[in-house]
Amino acid sequence: MFLDPAKRLAKRIVGRPEQVTPVVGSHEWVLPFLENPVQRIKSYILGLFPLFTWITRYNLGWLTGDVIAGLTVGIVIVPQGMSYAQLATLPPEYGLYSSFVGVLIYCIFATSKDVSIGPVAVMSITVSHIIGHIQDKSPDTWDGPQIATTLAFLCGFIVLGIGLLRLGWLVEFIPAPAVSGFMTGSAISITASQVPGLMGITGFSTRAATYQVIINTLRGLPKTKLDAAWGLPGLVALYAIRLICTRLTKRYPRRARWFFFMSVFRNAFVILVLTIAAWLYVRHRRSGNGNYPIKILKNVPSGFKHIGRPIIDKRLVSELALELPVATIILLLEHIAISKSFGRLNGYKINPNQELIAIGVTNTVGSCFGAYPATGSFSRSALKSKSGVRTPAGGVVTSIVVVVALYGLTKAFYWIPTAGLSAVIIHAVADLVASPAQVYSFWRVSPIEFFIWLAAVLVTIFSSIENGIYTSICASLALLLIRVAHPRGAFLGKATIRGDSQIGCKESREVFLPLEKARLENPHIHIIPPSPGVIVYRFEESYLYPNCSVANDQLVDYVRKQMRRGLDISKVPLSDRPWNDPGPIRGDDNSECEKPDLRAIVLDFSSVSHIDTTAVQALIDTRNEVEKWTGHPVEFHFATVLSPWIRRALIAGGFGVGIPSSNAPRDIAAVVPYRDGTTTENYLADDNMIKDDTESGQTKNIHDCKQGIPDFVPVLPVETPFFHLDLQGAVQVAESGLINPKPASSY
Repeated sequence: MFLDPAKRLAKRIVGRPEQVTPVVGSHEWVLPFLENPVQRIKSYILGLFPLFTWITRYNLGWLTGDVIAGLTVGIVIVPQGMSYAQLATLPPEYGLYSSFVGVLIYCIFATSKDVSIGPVAVMSITVSHIIGHIQDKSPDTWDGPQIATTLAFLCGFIVLGIGLLRLGWLVEFIPAPAVSGFMTGSAISITASQVPGLMGITGFSTRAATYQVIINTLRGLPKTKLDAAWGLPGLVALYAIRLICTRLTKRYPRRARWFFFMSVFRNAFVILVLTIAAWLYVRHRRSGNGNYPIKILKNVPSGFKHIGRPIIDKRLVSELALELPVATIILLLEHIAISKSFGRLNGYKINPNQELIAIGVTNTVGSCFGAYPATGSFSRSALKSKSGVRTPAGGVVTSIVVVVALYGLTKAFYWIPTAGLSAVIIHAVADLVASPAQVYSFWRVSPIEFFIWLAAVLVTIFSSIENGIYTSICASLALLLIRVAHPRGAFLGKATIRGDSQIGCKESREVFLPLEKARLENPHIHIIPPSPGVIVYRFEESYLYPNCSVANDQLVDYVRKQMRRGLDISKVPLSDRPWNDPGPIRGDDNSECEKPDLRAIVLDFSSVSHIDTTAVQALIDTRNEVEKWTGHPVEFHFATVLSPWIRRALIAGGFGVGIPSSNAPRDIAAVVPYRDGTTTENYLADDNMIKDDTESGQTKNIHDCKQGIPDFVPVLPVETPFFHLDLQGAVQVAESGLINPKPASSY
């Protein structure tokens, strides 16, 4: 039916014998895992401690930047740590414990110089919900600090295991819009929960759903207490200082660094002023029951009072089992997202697995200090980066600041108004809300992902933070599965492009574009379909078990619609026709004769990086259905098959080698095994040799071709004449078979 494969092979024979790519053997799948095991183990162990890659080159210039950044972050982390501990319904000293351990331990394992580890708002509100849930189920059994410390130990151990097993790639399954939606919803939820404390409003639970907290806060506005006199001015002052410093920076750019540090100190400055004001007002106004007119922090124990082996209660561990997934996901998501962002911003690459190890060790060791779960903080990391930090050692300076605060400033902490801490929290988490420009970019890039973002925000507000994060993750995974299971493919034709105005090229060339005008930017481009009897199809996804049946249906349906049927079914009695394809009524005009006779199908595999057994079986089924429709064998050509493993899989299915389909395997993935005389074993002798087909005589022809052209050999193996380097060559070879075709009986 077609030209001799050896003659076609001559058109693609280039290169030298040593450049021929052999079919890979099964043993080659294992070899990469066995190469240099000692070196791999050594690299793995050294990779656990990135500290040794830069500490030997430490210098005075780096020290200056690290000291400035460390002091700057330390001044911010002390009030924030106590504020977040209050948000987590824990005594304020636990926020300082988490702050100290986070910044100190992280510098040993870090691959990011900018990230600052410690208590964060989202994790704190999650800890608050977990503590409330456990205490509601088992009141007076465990106190809040024990629950939080146990949670830190368990989450740290899980994250450490994920990092050691190099499973950090799992985080990549959660896209940026899902993370942004969760963070935005959480920020709104945290802000709503802190407004009552800012205004001194009480009488309802701030752990309820966000919309309920907002409604109850509005109802309680007439009950605003004196705390608002400290909370509202503090919040206004925080925003005013930042706004003034930003405008002065634009007006006096030469003094931008001074204004930057003035803005940085706003948290400490506002807390200091509010503390002095609270002390002046309430020190002589203590009631008989020991209460003050406003809520203040009161006693903060000095030093590390809870250091020691963590107390892990088995009953508590079982109670926390259902709460661990959401807490672990928050640790992973927030930290990896922040570290990657600053890595891209400052031109270095982070190792996600090593970052997970750092987070795991930080929380596991932190449980020995009484710390609660800590992860990367966006606001403090941005501050650290802008302060000019040079290495992760800046965290050591920050830890010194926290220790000084723990041992020397706890008496002053007594008078800090809690409304002021609520102002600090609201001011910090407001930056986590996605800007309108960012949300609009989600809509422009992918409207579906915009709805995922919106769903995460709404579920967080009207349900809970836990449900919000589960919603965003599940919706993202569902979208991924839908995209994989419903791949896009295109039937291609040729178009001649004359020149390229972007590079000043005037030469014309041929390109392959979709035949559907709707998929083109310029609908006026003239696309020439392939020669009659040839179909060119491009896969736009990997060819795997979730999507292979869709591609199969697209090819078969196109063939039945566009190509002539081999059997004139109009002349077949109705009683002999298949029930599911009766065809036209006998005697009617048959339009099938106007359609071309299918001779070859060219499949563009340039976008296919993986293939599996189910997909190969689907391709075999496609060949069987197509040849049943045409009534004769059809050539299958494959262009741009880059992976040797894909070539191996296709050869196992009888493709690429040019043997008659009657000799090719009919079933490579039988669900119910059966024997019909045609099996894969009859076709392939082993992984590296193609069985010689004496009936087709192709091995002999290829040999003759090599003998006739001694100076050239194929880039691809001669045993696979239907694999082609590019789509242009594949189409040319397929169309060449339409010239003086051989009778079907000789194929």
